[in-house]
Amino acid sequence: MKRIALVDDEQRMLDLLELYLKPLGYDCIKLRSGEDAIRLVKDEEPDLILLDVMMPSMDGFEACRIIRRFSDVPIILLTALYEKEDIIRGLQDGADDYIVKPFDEEELVARIHAIFRRTSDDFSRRIEHKGLVWDEFSHELSYNEMTVNVTPKEFSILGHLLKNPGRAYSREQLLSIIWGYEAWTDGRTVDSHVRNLRDKLRKIGFPIEKHLHTIWGVGYKWIK
Repeated sequence: MKRIALVDDEQRMLDLLELYLKPLGYDCIKLRSGEDAIRLVKDEEPDLILLDVMMPSMDGFEACRIIRRFSDVPIILLTALYEKEDIIRGLQDGADDYIVKPFDEEELVARIHAIFRRTSDDFSRRIEHKGLVWDEFSHELSYNEMTVNVTPKEFSILGHLLKNPGRAYSREQLLSIIWGYEAWTDGRTVDSHVRNLRDKLRKIGFPIEKHLHTIWGVGYKWIK
């Protein structure tokens, strides 16, 4: 069972996060300060930390910097600070991700899953589907041994959908997951990348229409 440390000076937020995560099988450790988080990581490192920024005594930025001196535990900062400078500061201090409050439950869970996928040794980084091969190690896409030239964002969109077949993702979710904090744009950017990806796979002979479906009014999903 994955152990997630929830760090926030507000008990209500700790309870809300636990309410979201416990039914998904996560063991939640609730802490009230950055100092508590540092002590926990030194004593028994959790699998991930959800760390509030605006706390008394020691804020999340400082706690993150200190933890990074001795641990690579994944850290997601949760904060009401939304300025670009704050986001950059958090990432430069060593955070793996940064989520602005109030946040969407599905987005939070998706970002946690994304981090666990990146850090899991047993997660598949090479996916084969009816002659289509998506290889994360080599960052190559091919169909029947023919290379498909795609952009990094097209490659990432396809990989995310391949890893989560049958699940519909909104344009906003894909922007958040794929673009992260470069996402100073809108859903039309996702549509443009998906359209180009479809064209490239169609031209090389892959039956893309059977697998990459548009969910009208929502976004996209991959069907096996």
